[in-house]
Amino acid sequence: MPIVAGVDSSTQSCKVVVRDAETGALLRQGRAPHPDGTEVDPAAWWSALGAAVDAAGGLADVAAVSVAGQQHGMVCLDEAGGVVRPALLWNDTRSAGAAAELVEEAGGGEAGRRFWAQAVGSVPVASFTVTKLRWLARHEPQHAARVAAVCLPHDWLSWRLAGASGLAALRTDRGDASGTGYWSPATGDYRLDLLERAFGGRPHVPAVLGPAEPAGVVRPDALPGLPAGGAALGPGTGDNAAAAFGVGAGPGDVVVSIGTSGTVFSVADAPAGDPSGAVAGFADATGRFLPLVCTLNAARVLDAAAAMLRVDLEELARLALAAPAGADGLVMVPYLEGERTPDRPLASGALHGLTLRTSTAAHLARAAVEGLLCALADGLDALTAQGATVRRVILVGGGARSEAVRRIAPQVLGVPVVVPPPGEYVADGAARQAAWVALGDAAAPAWSAAGTEEYAAAPVPAIRERYAAARGHFLDRVDAVAG
Repeated sequence: MPIVAGVDSSTQSCKVVVRDAETGALLRQGRAPHPDGTEVDPAAWWSALGAAVDAAGGLADVAAVSVAGQQHGMVCLDEAGGVVRPALLWNDTRSAGAAAELVEEAGGGEAGRRFWAQAVGSVPVASFTVTKLRWLARHEPQHAARVAAVCLPHDWLSWRLAGASGLAALRTDRGDASGTGYWSPATGDYRLDLLERAFGGRPHVPAVLGPAEPAGVVRPDALPGLPAGGAALGPGTGDNAAAAFGVGAGPGDVVVSIGTSGTVFSVADAPAGDPSGAVAGFADATGRFLPLVCTLNAARVLDAAAAMLRVDLEELARLALAAPAGADGLVMVPYLEGERTPDRPLASGALHGLTLRTSTAAHLARAAVEGLLCALADGLDALTAQGATVRRVILVGGGARSEAVRRIAPQVLGVPVVVPPPGEYVADGAARQAAWVALGDAAAPAWSAAGTEEYAAAPVPAIRERYAAARGHFLDRVDAVAG
C-alpha cells in the first residue's frame, strides 16, 4: 500500500496531505501560514513547507511527493541559485502598465491581443510572469542584471526538495508553464523570443515535464521529516490544474473555485486562444487543456462584508439568506483589489441601489454574495463562448463553505451546483499526481469522494441583469477617469 503526499503552496498558506496511493484515503494532513502581501521572500514558503510537513507527522513513509503552487509568481535566481529579490505574486498588479506595453508592441488593440492569444493562448495581464519580468527590467535594472533563471513557486519548491543542484535541474509542468506568458500550450514549446522581448534577455527556464514524469528524487536532508531515500518527486503543477485533477472534473463539468482569487475553468481536449483576454488558454495536469477565467476578488469579498457588518462568516451567510433574491436592487460590484477579469487593475468596489429600504445588514450581506457570484457567472459566460459545455458546476474553495454561497449559486449560475465535502483539493490533486508517479500506471488512479452535496434552484435572471447594468455604469466611469 504505497503512501503519497501532496503539497499546496498557496498565497495564504502551505497545506500537506498524506493519502493512500491506490484508494485516495486521507491518512493525515498539516498546514502552516504564509505571510500576507503581494511579494514574498520564497524562504517563507520553504519555512512553511517544513512546518506543514511537521504538522502532518512527517513524510518518512511516503513513496512520492508532488507540489502544486500558486500560478504566475515570479521567482528570479542568480547564477548561484540565490533568490534575487522577493517573488512578485499573481495578485501583484504593479505590472499592469507592462502588460499594456506588451500588447501595444505586438500591434496594439485587437491585433495585439490576437497575437498573444495565438502565440501562447492568453493575452498578457498584470498577473502573468511575463509582465512581471518586463516590470523588473524597467524598474529594477540592477536586479534584472543578476537574473540567471526564472521559475515559478512550485518549480522552486520542487527544486529545493530535490536538493537545488544547479539551475539546470529546475523542472516544471505544462499546467504551470502555461501561465507564464512565454510557453505555448498549443505547441508545447517555450516562446523564448517573447521572453526576450519582455525582459531583454533569455534567462534559463525550467524543463517542462509530462503529467506523470518524475522530476527527480526527494533529497532526505532537504527538510526534517522527509523520506530516508528513494521517494519520487512528481512534476507538480499550478494550483488550478491541481484543483481540477483533485476533484476529478470531467466533460461537462466546470469548476468554480472561490479562494483568494476566483477561478472558473473546465478540462478541454483542444487549446483555447481568446483574443478578448477574458479566457486564459492554460494547459492542465493530465496532458489536456484548461481554459480558465480568473477574478482577483473572491472569498475576501465575504471577509470584507463580514468585517463591515462586524459579524463572522456564518452570521454573514444567515443574513444573506434572510434577504430576498436580488437584495431589492442593491448591487455590489466587488472589485475591492482592482480586477483581472475584466482587466481593471486600478478599479475599486462600488455599491449601487442604496436606499433607505436596502440600508440593512441583510441586504448588504446578500449583495456581497450575489456580486461575488455574478462576477464568476461572467466567467462562466466567457467559457461557454469559447465552446465549453456546462452540465453542472463543481464548487470548491474556502468560499464554498458559506451556506449562502452554496444556496444562492444556482440562482446566479443557472445550473445545478455540486459541492464536494470541504477539503484541500489543490493538495489532493498534487497527491493524486504523486500516486500516478508512484504506481507507474498508464492512467491516473481513480479516487472518489463521499459526501458530495447538490444544490439546485430556479435561476433568477434579475440578479444578473441588475449586476450587468451596475457593472457597465461603473466601468464607464472608471474608463472615463482613466482616459
